Amino acid sequence: MEPLIWRNFVAGTGDGQNLVTEDVTVVEGDVATISCRVKNSDDSVIQLLNPNRQTIYFRDFRPLKDSRFQLVNFSNSELRVSLTNVSISDEGRYFCQLYTDPPQEIYTTITVLVPPRNLVIDIEKETAVEGEEIELNCTAMASRPATTIRWFKGNKELTGKSEVERWSDMYTVTSQLLLKVGREDDGVPVICLVDHPAVKDLQTQRYLEVMYKPQVRVSQNYPLQGLTREGEPLELTCTAFGKPQPTDMRWLRVDDEMPQHVVVSGSNLLISNLNKTDNGTYRCEASNAVGKSHADYMLFVYDSRAGEEGAIQSVDHAVVGGVVAVVVFAMLCLLIILGRYFARHKGTYFTHEAKGADDAADADTAIINAEGGQNNSEEKKEYFI
Repeated sequence: MEPLIWRNFVAGTGDGQNLVTEDVTVVEGDVATISCRVKNSDDSVIQLLNPNRQTIYFRDFRPLKDSRFQLVNFSNSELRVSLTNVSISDEGRYFCQLYTDPPQEIYTTITVLVPPRNLVIDIEKETAVEGEEIELNCTAMASRPATTIRWFKGNKELTGKSEVERWSDMYTVTSQLLLKVGREDDGVPVICLVDHPAVKDLQTQRYLEVMYKPQVRVSQNYPLQGLTREGEPLELTCTAFGKPQPTDMRWLRVDDEMPQHVVVSGSNLLISNLNKTDNGTYRCEASNAVGKSHADYMLFVYDSRAGEEGAIQSVDHAVVGGVVAVVVFAMLCLLIILGRYFARHKGTYFTHEAKGADDAADADTAIINAEGGQNNSEEKKEYFI
């Protein structure tokens, strides 16, 4: 008897029986389903073998003692088997065989995916100072295939540098990110996200803690609007924000001594009675462990009547403008009335002028009537303006 020769087909051709199967990709711990199908079946025997060529199922009988293999469907045209709790050791080629003449054989490949075992971010400094460049490392351990790591700061994606280490059939990936931080980064999450076919939405994050020097602002409380004039009060307030919160805040006058009548109370500066000697630049300084910052207020004291004359002139100009507008409007109305009056009485004159000619029998009579009409002052009225 001649030995059996097994032939590997992805799918057969022609009118005879043909074996068909597909490759299987499964996540470690999940269920893999292997299907051996026959086209144009004539009741030939189907069997399934493992990578060591041990028979898993012969028709609907299971010689192999591994109970993780279970029969899902058996018929003349299909042998379908499930494998539960798949591990990396189950990966490889599984053979479908069909006892025909000649015999047929095809194989399906089971590929096992392993998600990362752990995802960790290490940060060089727990607390950074604005302007510093810090290093962050994200490690995805023991995955298969190797993981792709992506970085985000808030919603903005950043670029890191990855290194891959292989241990047996597993991969460990470490991605390094260099980040220069500013005060706007304080409290912002840095996210390490894994891109891997075996897992979705696997990520970890660390919140940045950034220290920065104070940001100082001077506001004018009184007067709220308008000029700073002699004899009136002035009140300024200094506000400062930083991390850590500023503990030292002081007022000073740039390039000169602070006037003795100036009252400083904490963050407030008060001058109850302004005079021109108060002119100058007043500075509020604030400091913390990171550094010092300041904000300036330039004071110019005007005469006590400054702004009033301008306001009076503005009112006078407004009144004059209003009067001129009324006069122009009245003249326009008068011109329109006179125009209509002239047009109406000019028509009346021409009508009476031609009245004698309308009643005449011929041209001579019309001339006589017209001359007669000129001598009769009661029948003809003329209007002159």
